[in-house]
Amino acid sequence: MPGSSWTRENGVTQTTSDGGQAGPADQGPLAGLRVVDLSGSLPGALATLFLADAGADVVLVEPPGGSALRRRVDWPVLGRGRRSVVVDLRADGGRDELDALLADADVLVTTYRPETLAALRLTAADLAAAHPRLVSASITGFGPAGPWRDLPGYEGLVLAKLGVFHVKEAITARRGPAYVSVPFASWGAAHTAVHGILAALLERDASGLGQQVAADLARGVGALDTWNFYTEIVGIRWPEAFTVVNAFNAAGEVQGPLVYPLLTAPTKDGTWLQFAQVEPRLFVALMRELGLGDVFTDPKWAGIPALPTQELRTELWELMIERVGQRTLAEWEEVFAANGDISAEPFRRGADALAHPQLVHEGRRVTVTDPELGPVVQPSTLVQADGRPLRELAPAPRLGQSAAPTAPAAPTAPPAGGAAGHPLAGITVLDFGLMFAGPFAATLLADLGARVIKIETLDGDTIRQVAGFPESGGAKVMQGKESLCVDLATDEGRAIVHDLARRADVVLQAFRAGAAERAGVDAATLRALNPDLVYVNAPGYGTDGPYGRRPAYAPAIGAASGLALTDAPGVQSAVTTVAQKKIGAVRCFAATAAVPVQADGIAALGAASAILLGLVARSRGRATGTLTTTMLATATHAILDQVVDYPGRPAPREVDDDAWGLSALYRIYPAAPGWVFLAAPADKEWPRLAAALAAHADLDADPRFATAPGRAEHDAALADVLAKTFGTRPAADWERDLTAAGVGCVEVAGRSQQTIIQVEPAAADEYCVTVHSDVFDEHLRPGPATRFSRSTTSPKGFTYAGAHTDALLTELGYGAAAIADLRERGIVGG
Repeated sequence: MPGSSWTRENGVTQTTSDGGQAGPADQGPLAGLRVVDLSGSLPGALATLFLADAGADVVLVEPPGGSALRRRVDWPVLGRGRRSVVVDLRADGGRDELDALLADADVLVTTYRPETLAALRLTAADLAAAHPRLVSASITGFGPAGPWRDLPGYEGLVLAKLGVFHVKEAITARRGPAYVSVPFASWGAAHTAVHGILAALLERDASGLGQQVAADLARGVGALDTWNFYTEIVGIRWPEAFTVVNAFNAAGEVQGPLVYPLLTAPTKDGTWLQFAQVEPRLFVALMRELGLGDVFTDPKWAGIPALPTQELRTELWELMIERVGQRTLAEWEEVFAANGDISAEPFRRGADALAHPQLVHEGRRVTVTDPELGPVVQPSTLVQADGRPLRELAPAPRLGQSAAPTAPAAPTAPPAGGAAGHPLAGITVLDFGLMFAGPFAATLLADLGARVIKIETLDGDTIRQVAGFPESGGAKVMQGKESLCVDLATDEGRAIVHDLARRADVVLQAFRAGAAERAGVDAATLRALNPDLVYVNAPGYGTDGPYGRRPAYAPAIGAASGLALTDAPGVQSAVTTVAQKKIGAVRCFAATAAVPVQADGIAALGAASAILLGLVARSRGRATGTLTTTMLATATHAILDQVVDYPGRPAPREVDDDAWGLSALYRIYPAAPGWVFLAAPADKEWPRLAAALAAHADLDADPRFATAPGRAEHDAALADVLAKTFGTRPAADWERDLTAAGVGCVEVAGRSQQTIIQVEPAAADEYCVTVHSDVFDEHLRPGPATRFSRSTTSPKGFTYAGAHTDALLTELGYGAAAIADLRERGIVGG
């Protein structure tokens, strides 16, 4: 499509699809903010990419020879918009060079282990003494304390240790845990670090002092979970009263009722579709479209979608799959266009994800011309302001390329200091989101001390009833919030939320396109009442455009964005029989819908980053307009190595068809008993691995494995040798011995992360806190994902829908009689 272009001084041209131009390179919400980036791995790079895209002056400090990030397929995106400075921290004078860079920096980002930070004099105490205004973010694998602190911080080790490979095992047809290739933990760590950085910058406005922010992959992936933690609390606490039901049984037949509204099936012409009809009315619409509307009145199907026998469950599943297969993709697209209550997404893969009509419409698919690589197709900025990218995008720098920096903001004189409170103390957020992807963004801010008021319908948010046990589905997303149940379709209901908006700092809404306007809570209406309001849209698809009015749930977004086929690239083989379609449906469902990791959590963390970006911009006097981040766009940012495209692009590393892993040195192996995950891909790790296995296999004696190129060439043979070796001993023994030898190897957990953390006291002490909630009384919940060296966090439990209705109305000046009248007439509830 035609676009708009700019030519920069270095001759680089950027072209955007329709959707409008970005601002000049020296603009953006964080313009004037200087970030020194010492990270050499994906979590740090994703965090600083967000900051650079928002206008910060990011200086990538690289060792001689360049950062390992330059060898990644997605380097043209990860490196964009930053400067490169070469510093040898091991050489004499290297640390002084770094100090010179930090002297006028606002933020430092590292991905070193704690012992390395200490050796480099980059601990919280060191930096507070030398650079008191600096905000530093330390990103590690498992955190600086706790039972797993000494494990290497590889993505795969974190996912294996926390049970994600176990939860996703159905993406492969073989028995056992399956390797997950989407970097869920890295994304979680990156954006919880961003939350800490931006919150600490806000706190610095009051105190004048910086501090260290801690984020890690273990807490990051835990933040993505929707409701598993609480449904498993139920299973542990009341084992006789409630059973957690898997979506499918061991024979691959449907068990869980969510399989029906989240149906996966192929069309007549072989295109697999992922439906997402989670709300009851949407499920009814789908069944009627399939010609199965009579199931809601026929006694045979009483209780649908929770059916009492396996025969009925299987019969209904097969009927639905068969009805989807009666129409071609084009015929189904006509249905979606005509009926806004029915939606499904074809499974996209790789660069095709950025060709999604909604992303093209919004200008989120851009081309940046790189001087060496040529045109690079990539996602635009994660956040848009008034429908436009935050800034003009520049290509990744050449090694040592450091253009003229933007001037940093003038430092303010620090006050006397003292103990810090919550970093978001005094901030009030109105949460108009639904389900998880939008509202959990506000939950994350509540953990940092913000006051969050959840606006719910009179019946409460649908997520409260999505799991079998009352309230367990919505427990996590409601943590720390006040709840007001109000009918926004009434003038009096709108008047109540308008009064709240006048007193708020942030409004978050995640409705379909047009819904906020109909409810009278759109940006134009509320900012007319409160011009200083930070207004953030966080819908599934967008606030307008071809898909803006479609319902959006995590499984459909996972299919559309490429998340699903990143984890299971070989899942969609040609199928003809019902049995083949059912096998494919099970694998697709596992790739898109299996919690705890999916598109919902990815989007929520991105939306929280957008809110905090708006707050920091406001504090710096930089107007942003209305900010928008979507589930679909955010998902593409989480798999940059899959969606980026340019001439001669190397193929990204891809998981094998049996979902073992990426290579012989980064994969799952069967043990006796159990399974292990080995993570020793770096050349420097080979001697340690060979020495640790010497009593079981003489790897050094095999000339095929003597060099890194040889090991790559004979990868299959090396995997065979290692498989035979690991199969001789229990998985727990391998973890103990190889970890002691400094090799990344863990037993693959056979339980989900929530159960692991709750039943292992040392893990619970590190990763959980004890709170009180209306349903569960005193119980564990995941602790805040971000921690601070000075500031405190504010983890709380959750309450019932409308629990704060009366208190909030009283705060607004309503008397007892007026509140009773509003309740009697159905204007408010709870």
